[in-house]
Parts: sequence; C-alpha cells; structure tokens
Amino acid sequence: MKLRISNGRVIDPSQNLDAVVDLFVEDHRIVAIAEAPSGFDDCEVVDVEGKWVLPGLVDTAVALREPGYSQKGTIASEGRAAVSGGVTTLICPPNTKPIVDTPAVAALIQDKADDAGMANVFPIGALTQGLQGEQLSNMVALTDAGCVALSNHGHDIASNRVLSRALEYAATHDLLVVFHSDDSSLSEGGCAHEGMMSTMHGLAGIPETAETIALMRDLLLVEKSGVRAHFARLSCAKSVEMIANAKAAGLDVTCDVALHNLLLTDEVLKEFDGQFHVIPPLRSENDRLTLIEGLKTGVINAICSDHQPHEKMAKVAPFAATEPGMANVEVLLPLALRLMDEGDLSLDQLLTALTYGPAACFGLEAGSLAVGSFADFVIFDSTDRWLWDHSTRKSKGLNSGFTGEQMTGRVVQTFISGQRVYTLS
Repeated sequence: MKLRISNGRVIDPSQNLDAVVDLFVEDHRIVAIAEAPSGFDDCEVVDVEGKWVLPGLVDTAVALREPGYSQKGTIASEGRAAVSGGVTTLICPPNTKPIVDTPAVAALIQDKADDAGMANVFPIGALTQGLQGEQLSNMVALTDAGCVALSNHGHDIASNRVLSRALEYAATHDLLVVFHSDDSSLSEGGCAHEGMMSTMHGLAGIPETAETIALMRDLLLVEKSGVRAHFARLSCAKSVEMIANAKAAGLDVTCDVALHNLLLTDEVLKEFDGQFHVIPPLRSENDRLTLIEGLKTGVINAICSDHQPHEKMAKVAPFAATEPGMANVEVLLPLALRLMDEGDLSLDQLLTALTYGPAACFGLEAGSLAVGSFADFVIFDSTDRWLWDHSTRKSKGLNSGFTGEQMTGRVVQTFISGQRVYTLS
C-alpha cells in the first residue's frame, strides 16, 4: 500500500525538520519527504492540511497489566489508549503475574500485542528471578525472547554482591539494565514527598535521600561493571546533578522523568486526593524546575507517561491507602505541550524527549520520520480543545489527577508501519 500524507506540517527533531511538506509511504516505511519518488503513483492521498505530522511517540513506561491484573488493564485496552495518544512504541515493565522472568511470558505479551494490532510493544525482563533480588534471571534468554532491557523494577536488591554480579553479567553480554533507584529502608511506608505538605497532612514522607543514596550506589556499581544503564523516573534535583556528573565522567547512562513530575508538585497534596499518589512522589518546585532544566541541557533523555492503570476502587480510600500511579498515556502529548505553552521547553526539546530521545535510550528503530524508517507517525490537531473525562477515556484505568480537565491538542490519526490503527471518531 502506498500513502501520500499531504499538506501537513511535518515536525521531526531527529532531522531538524519543521516544514509543510508531503510524506510518502510504501512497504511499511518512509520512502520520501517533500518530493515523490519515481514511479510513485496510484497511492492513497491523506490530506492533513492544518495538522501536525509527528513521529510516533516512544514511551518508556507503560504498564499493560496483562498477564495477571486484567481488572486494571489489558494489552488490548492499554494499547488502544496508547495509539489514541499517538504512542506507537511502548516499553512495559516486568511486574506482571507471572513475572517476566521467563521467555514464555515475554513471548505471551508480544503475541497478545500482535493480536491486538495496536502499538509496538517491547517488554522489559526481570533482572532477578521473581524480582526477589536473590537469583539472577536468564538474561540472555529473555533478551533473545524480545526483552529490550532487564530491571528489578523497584524491588530492592538488598545484597550489593548480587546486584554487582547481575550488572557484570549484563555488561558481559552488552545488555541494558534499567534502575529504579530507591533505598527501601528510607522509603518504606512513605506515600508523599517528605516536606512541609506531608507533615501538615500527617502523611508518611519519602525523603529525597531514598532516591539519591540508592542512585549513588547504583552509579558506583555501573562504573565498576561498565554496564549500559538507564535510570527511570528521576524525581529529585540532586539526582539530576548526579546523572550529569556520571555522564561527564563517561559512564554509559541515560535517564527519564515522568511527565507528572514536570507538571505538578507536592502542593497538590492539600487536596488530599489519592489520584495524586504516585511513586516516586511529586516533589518540590525546586525539584520540578531542576528536572525541566535537565531536559533542556540533555542530562535527562526522555519524558514518559509512567502509565499505571487502576480500577476505580484502587483510589477510593484515604490517600496513604490508595494504590500509587496515574494513567495518562492517552493524553501524554497534550499534557506535555503545556510545558511549551508555559515557556519551560521548546517544541523541539519536547518532541525530542518524546520520540527519538527515548528510542535511542533503548536502541529502538523508532521515533523518526527519516527516509527508510518504519512509517510510525501521528496526525495531530494542535488547536483542538476538548474535555478529557470518563466518556472520552480509552484506558481501562480510571485514575488520573488530570481527569476532567480541558486539553488543547488532539491526535486524530495514528499509523504504525504505514497502517492506520487509530482514527478519532
């Protein structure tokens, strides 16, 4: 099938491209930009005048909940939510039930994703068996089964010896390890940023040192082993400084930040609303501004949704008793654009962190509209104003601090490998 995407504003930071040009697709890939290739006739023309044509977004943190937690979400439901938000490539964590610690579970997730026919799905495998932090998983077999990285996903590895051996093994086979730096002895029982707001509301706090002490340990072991490392969901100003120093020292490290940590602070705790219960927690205004500065300077490589869908009852409880997490993948782009509207990031910086920035962290062929790339792209109406509420949600998860808000900008079509997988109805 041949496609000509006509009259759209094509914006692709990977090529420093921002112009009204046509995009040409054949055999699942981008074959030309601006000028039609020779012999390119008898094609479907999609006129998108006035719309943006963007690379498909790449999200490094989307919990699909399947297998094991289908009351919260499924691969089909969350894949549908992802493509409705322009996310064409997503990476899912290993904390399913059963854990992604065998090739069979990794294959199951990918098979179900193929059957759903939505986003490109890449699982992360468990670094240790059952995420127990004791016995190493079969990392090579998991990678061969399609896992793009290994992680213990926030489950503590108490033994530095076990972690060191895991990293050395991963380094030997050139495997990527994803860290969620957290010292559980400091964070255990906490539900909010340790500060004035948590104290005023009687909430158990999670100090910044829970992240930074663990991060320092992790960086030292990364330096010792030489492993490729990605640090997920930074939340503290000090963490940005530590990652900057590690990069300057030559360590092969990348990192991301959850969008809600760029938009919100612990000031929202005054609402005592469990929708704002997230881990790592929403922190101070200084932390938020430093995270944004980290994106500007390139210290932070990617913005993710940290999409964690929950059923309604998971958030119907006192704040500390609610399950942490927000489900925002379907509004990732309009929410992120608020950072541009407020002057925090340029459009180029923002789209870089949502497309080829995260793709590069995980070595994925995604996030670009360069000739020869897979034709994963999004048609976006940047002027559409609409209400995001339960009637417009695609995710099975009902949890978000942004539900009921007016959004500016909306995905109207999403294509994966040249196939239309979503159209706004």
